[in-house]
Amino acid sequence: MPDLVDPQRLDVLLNRIRGEVEHGPLPSAQVAVARDGRLLAFETYGAAEPGTRYILQSVGRSIVAGVVWKLIGDGLLAMDEQIAGIIPEFAPNGKETVTVEQVLTHTAGFPFAPLGHPKMLDREQRLAAFGRWRLDYPPGTRFQYHLTSAAWLIAEIVERRTGLTFAGYLHENVVRPLGLTSIELGVPVDRQPGSVAPMLATDRTGDEQEPDPWGPWYLSDPNVLAAGEPSHALVATAADVALYFQALEHSGLWKPGAVAEGTRIRFTDHPYGEQSYGGGGSRRTSMGLFVTVAGPEAGSNLPSTGSPRLFGSAGAAYQLGFMDPESGLSFACLSNGYPLAGYDRTPRGTALLTDMANLAAGLVD
Repeated sequence: MPDLVDPQRLDVLLNRIRGEVEHGPLPSAQVAVARDGRLLAFETYGAAEPGTRYILQSVGRSIVAGVVWKLIGDGLLAMDEQIAGIIPEFAPNGKETVTVEQVLTHTAGFPFAPLGHPKMLDREQRLAAFGRWRLDYPPGTRFQYHLTSAAWLIAEIVERRTGLTFAGYLHENVVRPLGLTSIELGVPVDRQPGSVAPMLATDRTGDEQEPDPWGPWYLSDPNVLAAGEPSHALVATAADVALYFQALEHSGLWKPGAVAEGTRIRFTDHPYGEQSYGGGGSRRTSMGLFVTVAGPEAGSNLPSTGSPRLFGSAGAAYQLGFMDPESGLSFACLSNGYPLAGYDRTPRGTALLTDMANLAAGLVD
C-alpha cells in the first residue's frame, strides 16, 4: 500500500515542531496528521503525555462550525434567518435585522460586545447582555472578527433549536458518536489538573511579570475555562482534532452537502481591526461559515501549499488545525506556550507558524 503522506516530508515537519520544544520556547506540543479517515502520525513533545488535552483557543471554531453545519444539514437552521426571530431578547438597539449568516461570517456589526466571567455562567444574564449589545456599524458592512460574541449567540441558537446546551449537543451528537472523547467544553475545575495542559509563558524573564489579562490569557483562569466560552474554551488532543476533520468528510454524521456548504467561500477580504484581534495581514482572508478558507490568498495563517478549498483556523499562540478536502489531509498542532502578550508577532514566531502550516499542507502532492 503506498504511503498516504511523504515520509521524508513528515520527518521534516515533526523535527521542525520538536525543535521548538527541545531547543525553543515551547513547554510542550502535540501534533497529529490524518488522511483518508486514518491517523497517520501523533506525537507529543515536552512536558505532556499523549492523553494531555490543550485549550484549543481559535482552533476550536472549526468544531463549533461543525455543530452549526449539522443543524443546517438537518434542516434546523437557515442562513437568512434573523437572529431576533430565534432569540427575541437579542433584538433591541437596532439589531433586529442581523442574520445568522452575518454572525457566522463575522460581519454582524458588534465585534467587541461584552460578556465576561462570571456573567457568562448564567443564561438569564447572557440573554440580558444580548439585549444591551449595540452595533458598531451596520450589519453586513464590515468584516471584523467577533472573537467571543458570535459564539455565545451560536450557543443560544443551538439550545433554542435542539433543547440542549451547546456543550450537551456537541457531546451527544458529535463527540460521543465519533468516539473523540478528548473533545470537551466546560471542563470542571477539579478535572483540569493532570488533564488539561496549563498555559505557560514562553518569554518570562522575571517573577514580577504578569501576562496580559485579556486575549488568550483570559482562559488561564480555571474558573473561566470551566465556564465554557464556546469559541475558545474547547479542549482536546491533537489526534482528536485531526480525526474530527476526517469525520467531517468520512463519518456520514453530516448530511450530504452540509460540509461543502459550510466551507463555501462567502467573501474574501482583509479583516478589519488591530492585528492582536485578527485584523490586518498582507493576505486577504476567505470566510466560510465560522471557518476561514484558504481561497485565493490563504490569509489568517492558513497554509499556501494546500488547495484553495483547505479550511480551518489558526489559534493563539502557536496552534493550527485544518482540513484539505482535495488532498484528504487533516492536521493539528497544539501547544500550551504563550508569550505574555498572548500572541507572538516576532520574526521567529511568524516563521514557526508559516513553516508549520506549509510543511503540513505539503505532505502530499
